[in-house]
Amino acid sequence: MAEFDWSRFLVRIDVRSSIDRLYDAWATRSGMESWFLRVSAYSSSDGVLRAAAERAKTGDSYEWMWFGWPDETAERAKILDCNDRDLFKFSFGKAGNCTVRIYEESGKTIVELVQDEIPTDEAGKHSFHLGCKNGWTFYMANLKSILEGGIDLRNKDASGMMFKAFL
Repeated sequence: MAEFDWSRFLVRIDVRSSIDRLYDAWATRSGMESWFLRVSAYSSSDGVLRAAAERAKTGDSYEWMWFGWPDETAERAKILDCNDRDLFKFSFGKAGNCTVRIYEESGKTIVELVQDEIPTDEAGKHSFHLGCKNGWTFYMANLKSILEGGIDLRNKDASGMMFKAFL
């Protein structure tokens, strides 16, 4: 039996939506805030904040904040690669890199996320492999829920106390 690869995982889901709309869900501030984040800010390589519906570009930086988490837990990193169509890759801080691909398969539109370069020490296995995989599974389900039915599954507790026990 092969040894388990703690350095990467894959999460995928089919979503009844167009590739273009799914790409915008990842590559724009308004898209990310509709299903994933409390705050999503993309800035060009020269530091100019992109408009809500403007797509991020390769080399842009981002700042992301989640509902239920204090502002101090913001993630700040870079967009590593994107093509304005079906590929969106970003660094994810200490947790590695994430590559999102959107494609048609058997008549369905698939959103696939691979997180790789995950540290394989015990903290990386627990926080980034297991923790991020669980998080992405939920958020991908929320993406599907928002785009197919308009129901947002996130707890939007603005107090920042929802995850206090984990900090």
